[in-house]
Amino acid sequence: MPRSVLSQLKREPVSISAICAMLDSGGSAGRLRKDYQINSPGDIRRALLALANTSPIVENLFNFRFEGGDLKGHNFANLFITALELSTNSYEETIKEIRKLLNIEHEVLPATLDRSEVCAILENGKKIIGETNIDIPKHEGSLKIKKVFLEPEAKAYPLALKAIEKADMIVIGPGDLYSSLAQVLLTKGMSQSINRSKAKKVYISNLMTKHGETDDYSVSDFTQKIEEMIEGSIDYVLYHNLKISSKRVGEYRKKSPELLEPVLAVDCENDKFIGMDLINSRGDIIHDAKKLVKALMSL
Repeated sequence: MPRSVLSQLKREPVSISAICAMLDSGGSAGRLRKDYQINSPGDIRRALLALANTSPIVENLFNFRFEGGDLKGHNFANLFITALELSTNSYEETIKEIRKLLNIEHEVLPATLDRSEVCAILENGKKIIGETNIDIPKHEGSLKIKKVFLEPEAKAYPLALKAIEKADMIVIGPGDLYSSLAQVLLTKGMSQSINRSKAKKVYISNLMTKHGETDDYSVSDFTQKIEEMIEGSIDYVLYHNLKISSKRVGEYRKKSPELLEPVLAVDCENDKFIGMDLINSRGDIIHDAKKLVKALMSL
């Protein structure tokens, strides 16, 4: 779930358990994971900062990114989490201390602590290894992904499974289908816990298709793939159903050329599909946090 949406959701009378992808292999988090054989700090960092109740100075410090020297590209919070994990030799203790430091009332949990990589098999049989190689394809991006899996198998973090089983609502997405959400949903035990839970299962569809991952996908295509990963059914699918101007799409693609076209609502007649205005009124084509949280709370 985007940081802006988590930040908005924490204002509601709810208890949040954010379950984070841990297998990123690119950027600052990927470099630290490779260099120090640690758990990727990237996604969990974003969740921690979204749920933090701290001063602007501390928040700016944790968001600070070095622009030169040996630390170029590294985020301070990623370095801090890495140092804390190495010094305590305990990921549980690391998250516990950061929650205290940032005055976080909610749970922030890893999807897994196992060493693994997200992998994809393309329609030509080629195997792609690593989140960043799926996220930013070095292969022919027009080739469809036929299968995605974790190698070696990764067990879901036990406390994450407990949080799912006691939840009233499970919210999946929005996020990159294969390079992000699959990291969480394909951990061993995750699908079983989701299906055992009596919670309402809600999927928030992406707004744009993405080159190399979801070219030409519709809302129903996204939903089908999510249901395949969890080996069960989604109760509600939230999607944006208003036309986005081609001019705005074109301007957004100049900044993010990997994003192709707005996701179309095809075969969404089933009652579980709920279409509404879910995006911000101008600028980048992203979910409006207030609109999305209002929609979630109405369910």
